[in-house]
Amino acid sequence: MEIRKADRNDIDDFVEVYMEAYKGLENYAYTRKRDVKNYFKWLLSRDKDGVMVVVIDGKAVGFVACDTNWFSVFERKKVGEIHELFVLPGYRGMGIGTKLLEKALEYAWERNRRVAELWVGRTNYRARKFYTSHGFDEAGEWGEWIRMRKELRN
Repeated sequence: MEIRKADRNDIDDFVEVYMEAYKGLENYAYTRKRDVKNYFKWLLSRDKDGVMVVVIDGKAVGFVACDTNWFSVFERKKVGEIHELFVLPGYRGMGIGTKLLEKALEYAWERNRRVAELWVGRTNYRARKFYTSHGFDEAGEWGEWIRMRKELRN
């Protein structure tokens, strides 16, 4: 398993993995390829070093996007905002999501961010449980979204 920074050449893999990973959760995702491509470009424009891909046997199987330029109105400071984390269904339960999250949080720490935050769909119970198991606390709601946060420590 290799985790590396993603770049514009990973756009097609990002779209393919994203579309497959969000099957059944379309109400929380972009559903048109064009929108997913634009989303990937936006993620890179926000914090190009925080977008990472995991590759196994030459195949992209998951991505994470940590934006350390994000100003949280809730925290009133810049945080490590996890905009995205997804893994292909066939590769779940193998620790890949955990490794991606660890890399993202390590990156946020290196950029002097002491809080990580993210938003997760209210009915995305698998993701809520995943983040809670990694030390995130639910910190509010907005419509169909749950805000989660974690204090970062070395």
